[in-house]
Order: sequence, then structure tokens, then C-alpha cells
Amino acid sequence: MTAYVIARVNVTNPEKYKGYQALTPDAIAKNGGKFLVRGGPVVTMEGDDESRRVVVLQFDDVAAAKTFYDSPEYREARAARENAADFQMIIVEGV
Repeated sequence: MTAYVIARVNVTNPEKYKGYQALTPDAIAKNGGKFLVRGGPVVTMEGDDESRRVVVLQFDDVAAAKTFYDSPEYREARAARENAADFQMIIVEGV
């Protein structure tokens, strides 16, 4: 069943974050994923205003999403992101 990786990001160092952004497309593609949402304006419909960057990735299943997260390519990207952003990332299975 399709799985989605959802990240909410507070970029704290935009220049350093560019290094992470440069590495992630390859890491995602090499592990069978694709971007569905990559930043862009966020409109809060209910609840507290969401000011964080939102990213949504699609993978074939939860196992593929976990493989992406643990891949050497994404470990390199995560290292590049250190001290550049506060990150929340979850995997959710589709219906």
C-alpha cells in the first residue's frame, strides 16, 4: 500500500539548508520515491497557523519509505541538514 513521508520543517539556516535540498532529490529518486509537495505557500484552515515548510513524498509502501530514510544517500543529506533546520518527519500509510 502506498506510503507518504510528511515533513514539517522550520529552516533556521537557509544557506546551510541549500546543501540538504541539493542532496534530497537524488536520495528520494534512488529509493523509488517522488515529491508530491516541496514547500510552497501553506494555508491554515483550522487550528494554529502553520508556518513551517511542508514536504510530502510518495513511496510504494512503508518498507520503501523506511529504506529511503536509512539509505546512505539520505544519511548524507541528513548530515548536511544538521544545524540548518528543525525537522519533524512521519510516515503514514495511504488508503
